[in-house]
Amino acid sequence: MEHGENNITVVDENGNEQLCEILFTFDSDKFNKSYVLYYPMSAEDDEEEIEIHASSFTPSEDNKDGELAPIETEEEWDLVEEMLNTFLDQEEAEEE
Repeated sequence: MEHGENNITVVDENGNEQLCEILFTFDSDKFNKSYVLYYPMSAEDDEEEIEIHASSFTPSEDNKDGELAPIETEEEWDLVEEMLNTFLDQEEAEEE
């Protein structure tokens, strides 16, 4: 994974690259991991709901790129969902 300020390039299992916008990142002391929530930039053009992806994230030593890994446990998914709901609630409150 390579990343800029708000974008990352995600390479899927078939070697296809996809530019994604980072929605937000957060760290979890409980799991001792960092997480990133993102969506494909091509989805911005669609009028349908945007599919948000989440992965755990291990930054490289120089913070220029890093490794994405799948979220492995139901507890981690619960945490990610809770953080996403909080983020969306804050976004909605700011728009009002």
